[in-house]
Order: sequence, then structure tokens, then C-alpha cells
Amino acid sequence: MAKGRVAGRGSGRLRFVLVLLGFLVVAMGVILRRTYGIAAARELKRLDAQRDTLVAERLRLEADIRAAASRATLQPIAEQRLQMRVPADSQVIILTRPSNERP
Repeated sequence: MAKGRVAGRGSGRLRFVLVLLGFLVVAMGVILRRTYGIAAARELKRLDAQRDTLVAERLRLEADIRAAASRATLQPIAEQRLQMRVPADSQVIILTRPSNERP
């Protein structure tokens, strides 16, 4: 009977050690997953801030393009560099387009 107890006690310890090792492996997996999750969240936050900066820059550039393409900006440049001017009403000729009808 004494031998049965010793054999049972050894398998109980082995079982306890295996359960403890299993718990440690699972705990390390959870910690590792959380570590990667936190790193990914930081990277996502950094990329969101960078995207917001780029969107603001794009909007500023679009406003600059609209301002540079306005008539108030282009008219003095066309008059000075290209010697162009706005024609008087008497100089405007309206051409009619011939119809596409065949006789």
C-alpha cells in the first residue's frame, strides 16, 4: 500500500507541474498579445496624426491653387507679361455655329 501512495503522489506532482507550465505559457501569450496590441495602437495613433496633418496641408494647397487661379490674380499677370487686355464691347464678335442640317 505504501508503494501505491508514492506512485500516486508523483503523478499528482507531475500533473501540477504540467498545469503550472500550461498556465505560464497562456499567461505569456496574453502578455505578448497585449504588448503587440499596445504597440499597434501607438502606431495607429501616430499614423492618424500624420494623416490629419496631410489633410490640412492638402486643404491649404487647394486654397492656394484657387487663389492663384482667380481672375484677380491672373489678370495683372496677363496684362504685364503677355500684353493682354479685356476687350471692349465693340471688339467682341459673336460667331454663330452653322447647323448640322443637310439640304
